[in-house]
Amino acid sequence: MNKKLFFVFTIIPFFALAQHTIKGKFPNTDDFKFAFLYQVTTQTSKFVNNAEIKEDGSFSFTLDKNQPAGTYRIVYNQPQDRYNFDFLYNNEDIELTYDFDDGLTFTKSEENKLWKSYNKSIQLVANSLNNFYLKGDNNEEDFNKIIQILQNTQSEFEKAAEGKMALNFITASKPYIPNKYVDAKTFSELAKAEYFNHINFSNPILQNSNFLIEATLNYIFNFIDQDQANASYIKNIDTAVKAIGNNPKVKKVILEVLYSQFAYENIEPVANHIATKHLLDIAKADNDTELIKDLTNFKNASIGHKGYNFDIVIYDENGKATVKKMHDLDEAENYLIIFWSTTCSHCLEEIPQLHNYVKTIDKKQLKVIAVALDEDRYRWKDMTYDFPEFYHVFGEGKWDNQIGNNYNVKATPSYFILGKDKVIIKKPYDFEAFKDYFSKTLEE
Repeated sequence: MNKKLFFVFTIIPFFALAQHTIKGKFPNTDDFKFAFLYQVTTQTSKFVNNAEIKEDGSFSFTLDKNQPAGTYRIVYNQPQDRYNFDFLYNNEDIELTYDFDDGLTFTKSEENKLWKSYNKSIQLVANSLNNFYLKGDNNEEDFNKIIQILQNTQSEFEKAAEGKMALNFITASKPYIPNKYVDAKTFSELAKAEYFNHINFSNPILQNSNFLIEATLNYIFNFIDQDQANASYIKNIDTAVKAIGNNPKVKKVILEVLYSQFAYENIEPVANHIATKHLLDIAKADNDTELIKDLTNFKNASIGHKGYNFDIVIYDENGKATVKKMHDLDEAENYLIIFWSTTCSHCLEEIPQLHNYVKTIDKKQLKVIAVALDEDRYRWKDMTYDFPEFYHVFGEGKWDNQIGNNYNVKATPSYFILGKDKVIIKKPYDFEAFKDYFSKTLEE
């Protein structure tokens, strides 16, 4: 009896301490040399290990026996936010292949096979429902058949996922399932109203993944009125924030992603709404001075805001210098502030074009203020003599310059058109965009 008990107790630790492997294969390519494994967390990703990608595209990770279950990410090239994919790890061996067209295929992993199969099945039913509505069909019997398939699919996958990590994602992804026929417009309205019903933003498994971010983005960008896009975005964002509830870390991460997306697309009213109504207070509570500065600078440099004031040294015909504030200039109907650098190839191409164009315009219509974000004052000074039509300002410190920072300049050249009152009215992408806009303005 004692021998049997001893045997039982010796084999339990063996299984408990067993290691697991993640094996994968890329298409045979020379572009990728290493694969990097990360554990996804709410606010960041924790590095776990790296593996060499062999000539045949294969790689393998052996996980530590204490490696926690969760969502993991494999990065295989730069930039990391583009060349990566996520998967679930729940104390099992995983074997996968990754194809650039078809994505991930799991040859071994119950969790990932189940989660991928669920998404594929739900998408097939969604396609059937979309086709039903596109045909203009209002046959209730056909509609009910599709809805029954949707109900059965959701139910069967929830049963199959019992006891598995994938259940958290499957239940959170439960779609709107009507109990009677509704037209397409009503279906969309009800699906929107119930979208967050099954998503638990307090679930740590969902938090330590990209699921909550992607689900929120899908809601905000899919349920919009194209005729009033910005208003729709703002309304959806406020609804999503309410659904997130009292989860400050999760809320901050999701809002930063949303803010970055709208700021990158230069959809300023929406980005500034996110900042002023939601994100700025969180940043202040966290004492996140860098984020506070970014949000403030972006808003201050948005269209409709008065441009940041700064000193300009103006020389008269006799070489006498006078210092004026930009806000005090009163010599033109419009002002163009262009940020450039003596080491920027695009700038060196566009600045001469801009100067030649400005010489063809009535001086009372436009004055150019060229702010060089630079480090070499002497090289800058020498180059200014080639552009006498401009007011020149030396933005010492390059990317760490107060003027550039207050205009939220992230790249050179950057263009800001200001009206007579120094309010920003346009931010053209490049010289051609500026020329096209301003030429039309003069014609009006």
